Amino acid sequence: MYLPRHFAETRVPVLHEAIARAGIATLVTSGADGIEASHVPMLLDPEPAPLGTLLGHIARDNPQWQGGAGDALAIFLGSDAYVSPSWYPTKKEGGKVVPTWNYVAIHARGPIEWFDDPARLRAIVTRLTEKHEGARPAPWAVTDAPPDYIEMMLKAIVGFAIPLARLEGKWKMSQNRPPADRKGVVDALRREGKDDVADAVEKPRPA
Repeated sequence: MYLPRHFAETRVPVLHEAIARAGIATLVTSGADGIEASHVPMLLDPEPAPLGTLLGHIARDNPQWQGGAGDALAIFLGSDAYVSPSWYPTKKEGGKVVPTWNYVAIHARGPIEWFDDPARLRAIVTRLTEKHEGARPAPWAVTDAPPDYIEMMLKAIVGFAIPLARLEGKWKMSQNRPPADRKGVVDALRREGKDDVADAVEKPRPA
């Protein structure tokens, strides 16, 4: 990932929090048939420190897992918005401005391990369910489904683990613009209902 210094986020706790918020990621691997990509929800275990391990699963019918072991890249995206040059007060000083896009992106890399052990798969499915159902008024649980049905569904997926060797974060939130332009971006984003991106422009480095 092209990562200018003023857009770089290197703090592991901040990157972990952003991964947890994003939930779903693009899983990219390379095999005999070339590059493969799938879009899957993932979990992040903090161990082994300092970067942790990504966990998830894909359909058994998905050929991606048949590419075997190798390096994998998981791409997580956060808040994003188009930025119009008309929002910059400096536009009046010669017109030397162009459109851009503000966004948060995290790239996580490491060697991927595929597995189909039923106990490991059940643990991942259960944790993913609890993560996304836990705050609901009447959360669904894996144990709500008939056991034989769950066993059948577990046979239809393949799990993966990616112990992370590299973790990069990019918070591209107008840090390269002067204060007046940044304020113009914030005001315009709030008018367009993009408060999450406006907040990030005001404070591009989460505490």
